[in-house]
Amino acid sequence: MSHPLPNMVENTLAKIKEMIDANTVVGSPITTTEGVTILPISKISIGFAGGGSDFVSKNANKFDNPFGGGTGAGVNITPVAFLILRGDSVRMLPIAAPVSNTADRVVEMIPDVLDKISAFIDSKKPSESGNME
Repeated sequence: MSHPLPNMVENTLAKIKEMIDANTVVGSPITTTEGVTILPISKISIGFAGGGSDFVSKNANKFDNPFGGGTGAGVNITPVAFLILRGDSVRMLPIAAPVSNTADRVVEMIPDVLDKISAFIDSKKPSESGNME
């Protein structure tokens, strides 16, 4: 009798191959009536583990191959961008990941705060006629 661990690993890898292919990374094209084609782009992370152990049996006649083991896998698919094709032009529209901590939120808010400060300062400048607005 052959050892069961290679069969478990082969079966798990076969299932991963069924789930993941090139169409998972670059998704199926979506075409609009205006002639625009959209291609979803994703990032894939795969984790795989397997292992087992042969056990020493007190009753060798009861079990031909005392073995315990298992395999497992995890797949994470994250959308990262869309490619937008219109005529001869190609544009990439990235998908921003949500901020995860306070420092990232502050950095994300800086452009809006600067725009508001600039608009406030511009509103307080005297107009060309010399009057305050």
